[in-house]
Amino acid sequence: MNRRLLLALPVGLLALPGKVRAEVVVLRSQSLVEDQVIRISDLFDGTTRGDVVIGAAPAPGQRYVIEASQLASIARRFNVDWRPTSGAERSVIERPGRALSREAALEVMRAELHGLGLPADAELELAAFSPPILPLNALPRLSAEGGHYESASNRFAATLIVMADGMPSIRMRVAGRAIATVPAVIATRRLAVGDVVGPEDARLVKLRAERVRPGTAQRLEDVVGMQLRRPTSSDLPFMGADLMAPHVITKNEVVMMVVEGPGLSLTTQGRALEAAPRGGRLNVMNLTSRSVVEAEAIGPGRVRVRLGAGPIRTAERS
Repeated sequence: MNRRLLLALPVGLLALPGKVRAEVVVLRSQSLVEDQVIRISDLFDGTTRGDVVIGAAPAPGQRYVIEASQLASIARRFNVDWRPTSGAERSVIERPGRALSREAALEVMRAELHGLGLPADAELELAAFSPPILPLNALPRLSAEGGHYESASNRFAATLIVMADGMPSIRMRVAGRAIATVPAVIATRRLAVGDVVGPEDARLVKLRAERVRPGTAQRLEDVVGMQLRRPTSSDLPFMGADLMAPHVITKNEVVMMVVEGPGLSLTTQGRALEAAPRGGRLNVMNLTSRSVVEAEAIGPGRVRVRLGAGPIRTAERS
């Protein structure tokens, strides 16, 4: 009777309600963590102890490689039912991050140096700047202190302070030089000879003064509405010598010749022998007399001839 009871005992225990089955724990070969800590669930699947913290996470943008012996030690310490089988097992814990933008650092530096004599339109060039890595979704809080600026050499330095949730604060000394800039109007697209520059074809930017040639256009109003003597490519500055008032008369165009004098106004047709902008001088052939006279372009398809102006020459009839 006792022997029969002992044989039946394991079966009876397995059948008891509420008995927990053994965990089936699987190693995770790779995990991404966005928190400041590593939990058991970042290393092992299938354990009820997944929320237990086992240590600090790597810094943003860094990773840990945990080898088999370390994994076995962690499993023993935290009562996780896992053991290495080959000794080659490992788990890679990686924490994603993003680099602080250079523009954000420059904005803070500029604010710190402005009261120390830094020109408002100067471009800041940083020397050997290695941007700190921030947690992926963190909003950085930036400040600067201890600024120094030398106007004679244009050199500057300041301490940049970076703080964000999920990381310790960072203090780093940043140095560089200030470079003078000047305004310049550049093309937003490729333009051909004879094109008239529209408002969408040009934009005003700041360029390093050392790279700007004399004669570069520096105001939009000096460029928009003007016609090109030479082609230009996108992102290249407009040169004043390459701009002219747009032609209102084109070469070989049939135009209305207006002859004006005191109490007199006559009109006749002529052919423009050259192109001209408004107010420009050009030679026009009278289609009736075949004589060539000098005229002034007064509008699209219209020229004015001074009363009494003699012919320059008479065109030969073909």
